[in-house]
Amino acid sequence: MIEADLGDLVERLAAHRTLGTAPRAQLEWLASHGRLRRITAGEVVARAGDPIRELYVVLAGHLAIRVDRGGGPRKMLEWGAGDVAGLLPFSRLQTSPGLTTVDEDGEMLNVGRDCFPEMISRCHELTALLVHIMVDRARRFTSGDLQVEKMMSLGRLAAGLAHELNNPASALARSARELTARVFELEASALALGAVRLTSEQLAAIAAVRERADREDAVADWVARHGSSSVGAEELAETALAVEDLDRLAAALGDDALGFALRSLVAAYRTRSLASEVEIAAGRVHSLVAAIKGFTYMDQSQVPKPVAIGQGLADTLAVHGAKARAKSVQVSLHVADDLPLVDGLGGELNQVWSNLIDNAIDAVPESGHVDVRASVQPGWVVVAVTDDGPGIPAEIVERIFDPFFTTKPQGSGTGLGLDIARRIVRQHDGELEVESHPGRTQFRVLLPRT
Repeated sequence: MIEADLGDLVERLAAHRTLGTAPRAQLEWLASHGRLRRITAGEVVARAGDPIRELYVVLAGHLAIRVDRGGGPRKMLEWGAGDVAGLLPFSRLQTSPGLTTVDEDGEMLNVGRDCFPEMISRCHELTALLVHIMVDRARRFTSGDLQVEKMMSLGRLAAGLAHELNNPASALARSARELTARVFELEASALALGAVRLTSEQLAAIAAVRERADREDAVADWVARHGSSSVGAEELAETALAVEDLDRLAAALGDDALGFALRSLVAAYRTRSLASEVEIAAGRVHSLVAAIKGFTYMDQSQVPKPVAIGQGLADTLAVHGAKARAKSVQVSLHVADDLPLVDGLGGELNQVWSNLIDNAIDAVPESGHVDVRASVQPGWVVVAVTDDGPGIPAEIVERIFDPFFTTKPQGSGTGLGLDIARRIVRQHDGELEVESHPGRTQFRVLLPRT
């Protein structure tokens, strides 16, 4: 607390960049109702979660607020001489979202919350200036929050995508390496068969056997009876050839050519199997890339246009598949056949689905269930995300949409997902509702149909 001359303090307020335009009488009121204090570098003004009880008129020095949303502290806002911080009239932000510290020595005038009713009734112009600051601060926080949440979502998405792509990519590499070896083996066995100079009838017998795919466990016994050492019983059994086929082949070829023929059959079968594995893995990669492209609305202009909600939900579930499987969570999707399009930004709506589905997967226990449904009601398209988790306690259900409120462990959630989801839904002239009790929580998004 600093003892200050009232007239000198009023002059400093009149020179204040933000509040200096207020009538002098109102600046005198502010000076007489505030307390001037010195701030020193390194001083903690407020910690995350602390109640905000005062208005801070910064006269000199520098302050900053840093918010940790899982990736370490990040500077969100800063204030210097001529700025106003802390509690503002009509603001819904009642607790500090992060750590506010002094970066440079200075002075500020603090005005307590209990003075606000009188200030609002007597100092109209001053109050208007402070409300303008509040709106601007909310806009800056909103913009920053949205970008941070998008980056957090992108990080989760990238991790899930990397996990999803790892399996088919590894299968592609493994199958490609083995396929190269099998192709050489197939060529060698074909050359060996050619050197034996088989008759047309013998070649026809080999071709006929290649077309068969009935598996028989007795193949191993057949190999043992014929004493073939050119190919293993396990390799031959993989081809799923029936014993009858092999008997006909042995009778048609004789012992000299039988070994070469078996090697050729095994190599051909394995080559086809590997090619099939490559095709499946490549198809999986293609599907994932398509889902990511659809989820992010890559290469599409950011202007409202008709959006297919069902496709957006399918793409969102695809990118969250790895997380669901890691917890053995069953996620089901039901989309009404007559679901109409809605006007909006598909990428932003997908962020809503992503937040709701991600939260639902987090909420359910191992082997839990998440049900996603899209239906049509008179005038509305309704998307419901339901989980069988423990539910949201009644005492906090009204707070879950508040900025920075989260029930997740430190570093696991930003406390912004539901707040941003509701903002996006409202920007689309819709509503986001929640109903919860033990064993069942449902979030419902209502969007006006086209």
